[in-house]
Amino acid sequence: MQAESAPRIGYVTKVYPRFSETFVVTEILAREAQGEDLVIFSLRPTNDARFHPELARVTAPVVYLDRPQKPSTLWAALRSADDRTRAGAADHLDELLAAEVDDAVQAVLLATAARSEGITHLHAHFASAATTVARLASLVSGIPYSFTAHAKDLFHESVDHDDLARKFADAAFAVTVSDFNQAFLERTLPSTDRVSRLYNGLELDRFPVRPRPVRSGPLHVAAVGRLVAKKGFDVLIRAVAELRAEGVDVLVELAGTGELQGDLAAQIAAADLDDRVRLAGPLPQHDVARLLAASDVFVAPCVVSADGNADGLPTVLLEAMATGVPCISTDVTGIPEIVRDGETGVLCRAGSVDDLVAALRGFADGTTDAAAISARARRLVEREFDSRRQAGLLAALTAGVSLEEVA
Repeated sequence: MQAESAPRIGYVTKVYPRFSETFVVTEILAREAQGEDLVIFSLRPTNDARFHPELARVTAPVVYLDRPQKPSTLWAALRSADDRTRAGAADHLDELLAAEVDDAVQAVLLATAARSEGITHLHAHFASAATTVARLASLVSGIPYSFTAHAKDLFHESVDHDDLARKFADAAFAVTVSDFNQAFLERTLPSTDRVSRLYNGLELDRFPVRPRPVRSGPLHVAAVGRLVAKKGFDVLIRAVAELRAEGVDVLVELAGTGELQGDLAAQIAAADLDDRVRLAGPLPQHDVARLLAASDVFVAPCVVSADGNADGLPTVLLEAMATGVPCISTDVTGIPEIVRDGETGVLCRAGSVDDLVAALRGFADGTTDAAAISARARRLVEREFDSRRQAGLLAALTAGVSLEEVA
């Protein structure tokens, strides 16, 4: 491989495509649109039958790496590797032997495939499995790597901070999705001087501002996300129950699926809210857009779950802000960077039913200026979250990495 060859970026993901990770597809599309040559490497095949239409626009080939069934497959992978990869594996054998067998084998396979595809840089999403494999593959192949750190991969109780520190130290660069995350990393880890804050972006042309109808009747509330603890949807259901007791009419459409679906359905039934809160199941992006267009307000009642898991910046929150739907959310991780209380949205304390009741009441009775909030929110999204801007910044960071090491 020649140092002067045209850059070719290998995207490393744990699962591709994944229904809930629309930000990865958006980033790939934006980088392709600016002319970058990409190959996607996935550690696992998808088992999701649901797909967003935007996937059809991705032109990058997808390479699925075999997953080993027994430890001896490491040696089989090394035997089939090219000379450069075998030499790199020998130099870093201690790292491979210290890793989980799955990770070590897939790193060797990734190194071999990346060199065969002419990859000059690897970029992984999430500082967990994908970056583990990308880092080992980088050691073995000599191809530099970078990664994007999000939220669960930083804050969950299972995160190994020594391992995380090694990943940041060895990366050509790293990005993370909020100022909150960057400050956390600077406080807790060494070798984070090459970390940049880079928000996830939106294709703004797909999210135009939609005229808001004059409301009559109930306050229509949209909520979207996986039905897991960190989303805080149980708080929203409790808030609706209190509002109904006050005589405030609210209708909620909650889209998503997940492990708490049964619990949330039982909570709705127990509060006699079956006619007020509807579980709509998972929706592709075009149906989410229709849901937002029919809603008076969007709510993301995020909390920090017992295991430390927390949202970063929910993409659907940005989508709602972009299309002119006023938003309510909470003071979790980087969310206050976009939902600025009274300016671009209404911010509640995480887990506070009282705060959420007051916020919803303000939109229901008109005391909150929804139009002004929505206009300021759209300007913020245009300024900070255009995926074309993000792709340009990623390209600049990647161009700053020497490719001579790959020769």
